[in-house]
Amino acid sequence: MSVMNKPIGADDAAVVAEAEAAAEKMVAAREEIGRVIFGQESVVERTLVTLLAGGHGLLVGVPGLAKTMLVSTLGTVLGLDSRRIQFTPDLMPSDILGAEVLEQAPDGTRTFRFIRGPIFTQLLMADEINRASPRTQSALLQAMQEGHVTVAGQSHDLPQPFHVLATQNPLEHEGTYPLPEAQLDRFLMQIDVLYPDREAERRILLETTGAMDVEPSPVLAGGDLARFQQLVRRLPVGESVVEAILDLVRAARPGEDAGEPASAIAWGPGPRASQALMLTVRARALIEGRLAPSVDDVLALAEPVLQHRMALTFAARADGRTVPGVIEGLTARLR
Repeated sequence: MSVMNKPIGADDAAVVAEAEAAAEKMVAAREEIGRVIFGQESVVERTLVTLLAGGHGLLVGVPGLAKTMLVSTLGTVLGLDSRRIQFTPDLMPSDILGAEVLEQAPDGTRTFRFIRGPIFTQLLMADEINRASPRTQSALLQAMQEGHVTVAGQSHDLPQPFHVLATQNPLEHEGTYPLPEAQLDRFLMQIDVLYPDREAERRILLETTGAMDVEPSPVLAGGDLARFQQLVRRLPVGESVVEAILDLVRAARPGEDAGEPASAIAWGPGPRASQALMLTVRARALIEGRLAPSVDDVLALAEPVLQHRMALTFAARADGRTVPGVIEGLTARLR
């Protein structure tokens, strides 16, 4: 076990008890979400891992796959205040952050009052984030990184915890502004939302087109999620897991390895990707009721953590190579 990640001996029993209680809560939350969201078990798990690790997620999928319903359900089940913003080309930063307005008192004095925008929430859905202008995108992403917004020189703290789940349509790119690589790196994970299988779609047909709608119930309350996020950082990480993270992330950079598949990589993930894996593997272990992560957690989360932090060379793309395929080749070395 890594010395720097080993909990203090006197706290061992307390950490175990707290982790077991948190795991029970997260299992219950996952089951409650499953009553509303069908056929997206992997998406639900990765989204919960993102939130439990204290990060932001980028949901990539075609319309109609319940991305908006997922965020709404998460807000209810996790006891978070949630809001949704539909991003459009004419959306301005003030439409998200808020603005100062001039007010006149009965005695004639005038003062500025700050009116908070919809970003002042705990769980924000940024729907089709790539449709907004770069200026608006950067205003949101600055708030994601720093936890506060600055308007007219005044800093305003955002509620805690604060998470953004942004969505993108992978098919339609006309009239969009793709997020730059530096801004994509701010997202802890890219979560691909795929079509449900046949049985899940059958359940969708039968259970969502009747007269009664299933409403989710709260499972977490108050500061539960914030406490669980702190607990995640206290979970021990074995030396084998640390080495697996280092091997994987460093192999995903050009120049680190002269052979395949690294030769197909134009640029790769930085240390923030290693940090993301350290947090997410702990969160995944906790959700599954384990007190410490394993190398299997690293393998399971390699693609969502790394795929938006890498790019392939022109020659590799011309040969039909894909980022997920390259990541699969990198993880094969750890198996």
